[in-house]
Amino acid sequence: MDEQQGEQRICYRCTIGGRVQGVFFRASTRERAMRLGLTGYVRNRSDGRVEVMVCGEAGAVSQLREWLRTGPAGAAVTGVACEPLGFQQYPGFAIE
Repeated sequence: MDEQQGEQRICYRCTIGGRVQGVFFRASTRERAMRLGLTGYVRNRSDGRVEVMVCGEAGAVSQLREWLRTGPAGAAVTGVACEPLGFQQYPGFAIE
């Protein structure tokens, strides 16, 4: 794709399992997403997993999705499930 035209903007909702709570997963995800220019949110789920909604340029979203497979130091990711959604614009990247 011609970089002058920009990349396609997409959204994914990902659920990450393993040791992902209490290891700064949310803060690290937010920091990484903001560096990549992405919007959305990250939150802990009551079942012990973390949910991430990420929206932005396709290449940057792909980079964050790849990072979610390992997460920050201290995390032990056992699985990542992502589903594509229609593009939505969020006001930044929030920790919920």
